[in-house]
Amino acid sequence: MANDKKLANQTALITGAASGFGEGIARKFAAEGANIIVADINGELAEAVANSIGEQAIAATVDVSNNESVANLAALLKHKQWPVDILVNNAGVTHLPAELDAITEDDFDRVFKVNAKSVFLMSTHFIPAMKARQSGVVLNIASTAGISPRPRLSWYNASKGWMITATKSMAVELAPLGIRVNAINPVIGETPLMQSFMGEDTPEMRAKFMSTIPLGRFSTPEDIANAACFLCSSEASMITGVAIEVDGGRCI
Repeated sequence: MANDKKLANQTALITGAASGFGEGIARKFAAEGANIIVADINGELAEAVANSIGEQAIAATVDVSNNESVANLAALLKHKQWPVDILVNNAGVTHLPAELDAITEDDFDRVFKVNAKSVFLMSTHFIPAMKARQSGVVLNIASTAGISPRPRLSWYNASKGWMITATKSMAVELAPLGIRVNAINPVIGETPLMQSFMGEDTPEMRAKFMSTIPLGRFSTPEDIANAACFLCSSEASMITGVAIEVDGGRCI
């Protein structure tokens, strides 16, 4: 009987996979037959997620903003002979809401290192093998903030706008080599970053943010994982260079 799982025989490397959207994507991809590298800066949490998924998952500790750390991850996977078919750049951080001229240089640098430089570093170390095989899928987890910015999150918004443009540029360059590159723009969701986006997690603040989402709820890891699975599967073989909103209508 043929394997009807959407990601059978694929290996997916997912950054920031120890919690939130990344964990949701890891679990969905595993359920659809993929081998999973649960990559996260929190190695203990990554190990727990990988163990709960089962034998088709391994954990890897990585700082996606650090070249040496990403190089070590690439070397580890090469040693294990786990070629990466699907790369999900999900790891991300934000600064707390504040006026744009009140954000510290350290906070600005951290946001761009984790949200932007990481895509460059992961591409540097993992795209060459995809080029050699003439196949592969890259998925960048951007944000509605990149196309419909909220005030007081200016530099986070800008980092996600960067990611959307990078996605389109990567897609047009890599398409002739058999590599697809897409992005997802989630609306605010039930993840560890939620309080950071809002500044404070109160019923009043939740109501304020939810009032901007026509479908009337926040996104969930499952929502993002379902869209991610489609874009990374053969069902989306003609789709590259898109940044799809999974946002309950917020960007309309």
